[in-house]
Amino acid sequence: MSFDLSVWALANGATPEDVRAAVQRCRQGEHAERQPDPRVVGFYRAITATYPDRPPRPGTPWEVAPLHAMADHIEMNLNPACEDQVLLDIERLAGQYGLMLFDAQDGSVYPPPARLPS
Repeated sequence: MSFDLSVWALANGATPEDVRAAVQRCRQGEHAERQPDPRVVGFYRAITATYPDRPPRPGTPWEVAPLHAMADHIEMNLNPACEDQVLLDIERLAGQYGLMLFDAQDGSVYPPPARLPS
């Protein structure tokens, strides 16, 4: 069974509830028709530069490849045996690109460090 994370580019001021609602819409097959958010594009390029998802092949951290990449989010289904460094890289890049991180295992939402309340 995979370990599932997704990163989301929502409007400033988005709450964890907004992320969960967006996840639910995605699961129902609802995706907005719009240009890709530059934050998502940057994240995708950075994460796949280190951990390629195309072509699908053994030895990558991805349980499902290619990654589910949409205009406002990227879903990553990780091999449960992937190295901790992969998770650290995802978290770091989510913060670098100002993306909210959704943990599908328990529904937790982690805002990027710049959005954390002081």
